[in-house]
Amino acid sequence: MLILILAFFIFVLYLYNLDFGKNKEIQYGATFSHKYAKELGLDWQEAYVNVLDDLRIKKLRLMAYWDELEMAQGQYTYQELDWLLAMAEQRQVEVILVIGRRQPRWPECHDPVWLDQSTTSEQQQAELVMIKSAIKHFQDFDNIIAWQVDNEPFLKVFGICPEFDKDFYQEKIALVQSLDERPIIITESGELSIWAGAAKISPIIGTSVYRSTWNPVYGKFFYPLPPAFYVIKEKLVKMISPLEEVFVSELQLEPWSDRSIVNIPIAEQLQLMSIEKFKDNLVYTRKIGFDSIYLWGVEWWYYLKVSHGITDYWDTAKELIKENS
Repeated sequence: MLILILAFFIFVLYLYNLDFGKNKEIQYGATFSHKYAKELGLDWQEAYVNVLDDLRIKKLRLMAYWDELEMAQGQYTYQELDWLLAMAEQRQVEVILVIGRRQPRWPECHDPVWLDQSTTSEQQQAELVMIKSAIKHFQDFDNIIAWQVDNEPFLKVFGICPEFDKDFYQEKIALVQSLDERPIIITESGELSIWAGAAKISPIIGTSVYRSTWNPVYGKFFYPLPPAFYVIKEKLVKMISPLEEVFVSELQLEPWSDRSIVNIPIAEQLQLMSIEKFKDNLVYTRKIGFDSIYLWGVEWWYYLKVSHGITDYWDTAKELIKENS
């Protein structure tokens, strides 16, 4: 038994040292949430322009939050997202636009207040109407390279959202496909999903990569997974589905705790995601070797820079992007 345990740990160590990204050209992008930038007390437009012009990001993931698009039922407001997309288009930045009820950033489902008065069926029909309106409005932006329909829809243990309805989700996918020919991306949890459900619907999957997490059962939790874990999973899923591509849609580069960042003392924030952990996560994810990696946390790096004079995170990401551009 001791020999088997020792052999297992040697094998895990071997997997940790495998580098699938060695000598490979990897493109770096980022997710930017204007809503989250506001929560951090930032000038969200200034922060965004700095992401574009100082970090010089060329691949972005942006969100179409339902509670901002349709504050009153049937009345749509697109000005903020139009501005974000236009600024990116001027700089020839490619955009993945997330549409649908479930979006990146807590609580995941950003529902308009009027939706609470509706039945489940009425909510679903209202979402379809919203998606149709959004696609028709935003499809004139040529720099949108793909639509992401919902965020990690198969992940049932995170977010304040209705119970997942696979048939309705496929109806949303079909609606988007009928309106626009650009690719559809489905995102999945890298650690808590096997990706099979998404891979049967779309040939392109975006995966999150989280290492230091928090949950109400265990509290702080670290995933001791080797980079090869994601590679092996990709190869296995490709054997049983039409999956063609996996990329990292969300690489954790900010703290995760039981509280909002604005309620965490700065010293604790820096302990939860030290600059050493930050750099280690970058090295670790590069070893996975997927072609594209979208960084998660640009708003927090900018917040540290302008509100606390801490520039290490921003500067590290800036140098990384410069080296790989």
